Amino acid sequence: MTVVGTPPPLPVRDKAAPRALSPMLTRLAEERATGILVREHGTLHLARGRVVHAESPLAPGLDVLLTTHGTLAATAWQRAAAASSGPLHAAELLLDLGLLPAGALELCHLDALYDAGYFALAPSSTPGRFRYDGTPRTGPLPSVPVVALERETLRRRLQLHRLWPDPAADSAPLIRPDPPGVPARPVTPRQRAVLDRVDGVRTATDIARNLGRQAFHTLVDVRRLTAAGHVAPVTPRVPAQPVLPPTPPVTDPDIALLKRLRDALEAL
Repeated sequence: MTVVGTPPPLPVRDKAAPRALSPMLTRLAEERATGILVREHGTLHLARGRVVHAESPLAPGLDVLLTTHGTLAATAWQRAAAASSGPLHAAELLLDLGLLPAGALELCHLDALYDAGYFALAPSSTPGRFRYDGTPRTGPLPSVPVVALERETLRRRLQLHRLWPDPAADSAPLIRPDPPGVPARPVTPRQRAVLDRVDGVRTATDIARNLGRQAFHTLVDVRRLTAAGHVAPVTPRVPAQPVLPPTPPVTDPDIALLKRLRDALEAL
C-alpha cells in the first residue's frame, strides 16, 4: 500500500516583499542590457544594466541645474551641446575642456538623474519601450543601480504622501488662496521663493525650472505650502451642460394616428 503524503502548498507571492516599479526595467538590469527605456513620463538610459542618465519633461535638465546659479555659463553649455549628441556627452565634453569641476558636475548629474528618474518611474497608462544599443557607454560620470533608483523613488513617494496626501498640487497650476480671518503661517526663505512665483498659471514643474531647482524638491515645498494653506491647485472647470428646451407635445395628426394604430395592433 502506497501512502500519498500531503502535497506541498502552491507557491504564492509574498505580499510583504517589495514590488518592482517597472518589471521591464528589472529584467533589463538582470540582463545587463544597454539602451534606452522610454516610458510615459520620462526616459532612462542604461549601460550594462545600470542607469547612466534620465530625462523627463517634468524635471529640469542637467543644463538648467548647471547654468541657473552660475556653475556654468549658458553660452558654454550651448556650444558644448551643439558639438555633442546629447546632454550627457555635452557635460563630458565640458569636463574634458576643464570648464567644469568634476565634483560639481558629478553632483549635478546625480541630482538630475534621480530627479528625472522619479518621474520616469511614475505610474503609467502605457507600456514602456526599450531600444537596445550594442555599444556600451563608458563615460566618466557615475551610474546608479536600478535597485537604488527604485528605492529612492519609493522613498520620495512616501515622503510626499506624509507631507500632504493629495497629489493634485503636483501637476495643476497653483493659486494663493486668501481665506479671511486665517493668519498666514511663516514660511522659510526657500518656500518664499516658490510662493512668490505662484500666479495661477505656473505648475510646480514650471516653478522648479524657473528657479533652477530639482523638481522633486520643489514638490516638497509645494506640498508643505499646501498643507499650511498657502497654495492650492486650480480646480478645473467643468463645462456647463446646455439647457435644452422642452420637447413640444406631438400634435401632428398623422403621428397621432400611427400611435393609435400601434396600440390597436399590440392589443390583438
